[in-house]
Amino acid sequence: MPALSAPPWIDNTASEVANLDKLTYAGNLESLASVVESPRYHFYQVDICEGVALDAAFAEFKPTAVMHLAAESHVDRSIDGPADFIQTNIVGTYSLLEVTRRYWSGLPDQKRAAFRFHHISTDEVYGDLDGAENLFTETTSYSPSSPYSASKASADHLVRAWSRTYGLPILVTNCSNNYGPYHFPEKLIPHVILNALSGKPLPVYGDGSQVRDWLYVEDHARALVEVLNRGTVGETYNIGGHNEQRNIEVVKAICDLLEELAPDRPEGIDAYRDLITYVEDRPGHDRRYAIDASKIQRELGWVPVETFESGLRKTVQWYLDHPEWWQRILSGAYKLDRAGTVKSQ
Repeated sequence: MPALSAPPWIDNTASEVANLDKLTYAGNLESLASVVESPRYHFYQVDICEGVALDAAFAEFKPTAVMHLAAESHVDRSIDGPADFIQTNIVGTYSLLEVTRRYWSGLPDQKRAAFRFHHISTDEVYGDLDGAENLFTETTSYSPSSPYSASKASADHLVRAWSRTYGLPILVTNCSNNYGPYHFPEKLIPHVILNALSGKPLPVYGDGSQVRDWLYVEDHARALVEVLNRGTVGETYNIGGHNEQRNIEVVKAICDLLEELAPDRPEGIDAYRDLITYVEDRPGHDRRYAIDASKIQRELGWVPVETFESGLRKTVQWYLDHPEWWQRILSGAYKLDRAGTVKSQ
């Protein structure tokens, strides 16, 4: 998923924020340049599977809430190598739950009552939807199709078990496909943008008719803040963008925006759409996801601000305006100076 926006806390509140990250291949500290100098931002390079390091970070920072977003999330990678997904998404969630439970249990009564553990998950745990009108609700049965979604489903079950067994005050959210600035280039939308700008093929699985609900990252960030601050303990909230699109239509929409915003196409390319290339579908590919987000709207008043058209335009323009960010990812340079680009604790 894209890096969550800092402004809800760093710019608009007096809160302190601790960011715990292992810094795997997808961890890019350059995405945090706007907050790294803030005295209220703290970074810990920690693997959530390492309980001792987590204990130390908790003891030093003394959080009033935990938002668990750490996950391996790329479906293709989970098919090629599921072990990392089992380790991070299942074992890591267990480790974080246990560290949190020990910390929470030791808090004074008032702080203990106010504490929250917010687990951020995905709509992919629900599996494939039948028909064109059905929607995922918070009570839809789980039926994951990939090693990634199965590992996230396992994590969801662990979080709910720690609530039921130990009383840990949890919140769970299941979101649809995120997109927006700072999205790692292996994901569909940035991959298509950057391939098109380079004149490379735009791979589309199967016939491209798979349907996804697209959620702009800033809308997702706002929803997470609302759930953390006002959600009912023990409840699940589905977060969707109300923007169902077929994959092929997403790719074509990006091509059309690039015709407008980047008309100087790579040499030898008559139209960006000419780069579309259909490839063999991946194993177990779900056909349709779609979220019913009426609960979070009804109970917390959240609705997405961006349409798919407005969010996609902002996203394409951001990548056009920030070549230095994605070029350093494509070259691997972003990994080289990590120690010097972050204020560590």
